Amino acid sequence: MRRLAELALVVALTAAASGCFVARAGGRAVGALFSSPQKVVKSTRPVSPDARLAVVWVGHATALVQIDDKVILTDPVFTSTVGQVSKRVVEPGIDPADLPPVDVALVSHLHFDHLSLGSLAMIEPKVKTLLLPRGGAAYLTGGFSFPAYEVGTWQAWEKDGLRVTAVPVDHVGWRYGVDEAWMRDSFTGYVIEYHGLKVYFGGDSAYDQRLFVETAQRFPKIDLALLPIAPIEPRGIMRRFHMDPAQAVQAFVDLDAARMVPIHYDTFIASTDEPGAALRELAKAQKKLDLGPRVVAPLAIGERRVFVKAGEGPELPPERTFAPAAPPPSPPPAAPAPSEAAPSPAIPDDDSFE
Repeated sequence: MRRLAELALVVALTAAASGCFVARAGGRAVGALFSSPQKVVKSTRPVSPDARLAVVWVGHATALVQIDDKVILTDPVFTSTVGQVSKRVVEPGIDPADLPPVDVALVSHLHFDHLSLGSLAMIEPKVKTLLLPRGGAAYLTGGFSFPAYEVGTWQAWEKDGLRVTAVPVDHVGWRYGVDEAWMRDSFTGYVIEYHGLKVYFGGDSAYDQRLFVETAQRFPKIDLALLPIAPIEPRGIMRRFHMDPAQAVQAFVDLDAARMVPIHYDTFIASTDEPGAALRELAKAQKKLDLGPRVVAPLAIGERRVFVKAGEGPELPPERTFAPAAPPPSPPPAAPAPSEAAPSPAIPDDDSFE
């Protein structure tokens, strides 16, 4: 019974703030139901040829990553609600119309605030490829035109030198709660590699040091880690599924990454956290650990930060050209029907599901 009760509560917190948590959150959730999302200065130029590695935090777990001429979008969520109930309290930092062509969009797991079908519909003409964890393709209703691939732990997808590898995290894989019994491993993190640069995207995860250390061993010298720092409270439940800011900073050290951008906070109400609490706790955590030259770089929603400028970082291949392409004038043609290709360590560039 206790397990069922915990599961029901987590489902409620994933889809929306439940009644008891609305009360404990001081009425913030009630106010959000009747107010518009807070306005932000949106990024209208999210990529540029003077950057080798840059990030725009769109909000929650959604970030636009530029690595030279490649664009990667994490957990795309642009809708005003998730789970049809939990409202966005801060508007997205990029309008879908301003997105450049996205070489690959990554979905870390199937919760409504990470796999948003409405958001994928908004950006469908911009997305060239979608990657999901094991079992995720079954939830892609709507007949999207882009090819989608499932990737298991340590499995990689690669195209034109851009390589994305699924890496282990500690979370849950179900979407509706009742599917917990069979969606046991439908969650993942990712390491993105291109032109000698490496970016880690953690999705959602509880703290498990061995997973972060193993990832660091397989992918030394990570340039940037996108790590979730919330929800924090109620800690007795959240600690099983989510890192708090102190744990996120420790994960940053475990990954041996050079830079960290915190994500997954102050965008939707799905916990009892007060606004700003995650960043305050993050600042405290930084003081307690010796980070050396490592940099923690919180971004405002809509803010773009260049971490490696043109002319810096690893040596580029001789054929280097990375003026970002213009958006396509019309949506791409529908992809062929998926075929039943046998699984392989590296997913080929075709339209097959595994």
